Amino acid sequence: MSLKDRIQDDMKNAMRAKEKERLGAIRLILAAIKQREVDERIELNDSQVFGVLEKMLKQRRESSAQFQNAGRDDLAAQENFEIDLIQSYLPAPLAEADLDALVADAIAATGAQSVRDMGKVMALIKDQAQGRADMAAVSARVKARFGD
Repeated sequence: MSLKDRIQDDMKNAMRAKEKERLGAIRLILAAIKQREVDERIELNDSQVFGVLEKMLKQRRESSAQFQNAGRDDLAAQENFEIDLIQSYLPAPLAEADLDALVADAIAATGAQSVRDMGKVMALIKDQAQGRADMAAVSARVKARFGD
């Protein structure tokens, strides 16, 4: 079963269980997936759905922080609920040691020597870490490996 099918099944289950908040959040996820499919005129595979979910996760984290800074705990709680739901569809995050090994392997495989070669390294890592690691943090790790 594809990830998109799993999300659709969860939507049906939330409807049957009358879980209003969960249903609304799942509909947001499906709307984002559908929007990308319509925009690009393609059927998304699981890795592309992971990309959509990661983007939504990043947006929710930023919104939650802004709501908390503004003293709107009710809205921050809604964003945090959506964050938890989105994370439930993503694979387990990579451990620190696994991430370091992945970075080292990518650097060795591409023969990267400096920060100028970072694009090659990140392209290789992105395929393997999609949905399992924050790519901004991975980018910072790669830069640190090259010593800026």
